[in-house]
Amino acid sequence: MGIMELQFHQKRHQRIGRWLILLLSRILLFLLTRRRVKGKENVPEQGRLLIVANHLSLADQYLLAISLNRKVIFMAKEEIFRSRVIRYLAHTFGAFPVRRGGIMDRKALQQANQVLDSGQALVMFPEGTRSKNAQLQPAFPGSALIALHNRIPILPVSITGTEKVKKGPFWMLLHRPRVMVNIGCPFHLPPVNGKLTKAELVELANYIMEHIAELLPPEYRGHYARCGD
Repeated sequence: MGIMELQFHQKRHQRIGRWLILLLSRILLFLLTRRRVKGKENVPEQGRLLIVANHLSLADQYLLAISLNRKVIFMAKEEIFRSRVIRYLAHTFGAFPVRRGGIMDRKALQQANQVLDSGQALVMFPEGTRSKNAQLQPAFPGSALIALHNRIPILPVSITGTEKVKKGPFWMLLHRPRVMVNIGCPFHLPPVNGKLTKAELVELANYIMEHIAELLPPEYRGHYARCGD
């Protein structure tokens, strides 16, 4: 088998795997939750896009994948790739790892730029990890760095209800908690001149998070509690 044929089979295998994961996600979320999506009309049908959302559960990426009505690529913390099963699912799903801390590891930044250069949509969770109390945590500056470098629109999305996933499938099957995806309007970061300091990038990351906070109920806003009032 030649290299081209091997690559074709690998891509075909990935497409089938992704389709199966999305189908299973739709079935499970239908059975275990009462899902509602608001603001679908705000999602650009094509073109480069950075999607940012708060992070409550491992279910968030599957929830977003079936709610945004376009193919998306996820940037995920490198720790989840240590599990062979999760790593397989992540690669099939088109996700790639990022090392948290500091600004952004160079390899992840290059991969993010490649995704956006190809006209696709990239999903990031600016907090860097799941919130343990379901409230917004301070953001890492990586989302601002990528948005500035690529000069792209940013789509804010808020998620509520998926923090209840940790109660287990039997509890969820009995109670079917409400899960809400609220999609805001795309926006751009304000223009900047020259190279920014880390503190300035953090300030821009906070600006991004404020757009997410405005889509959330007050009890979810946490670190950004003053937003949306």
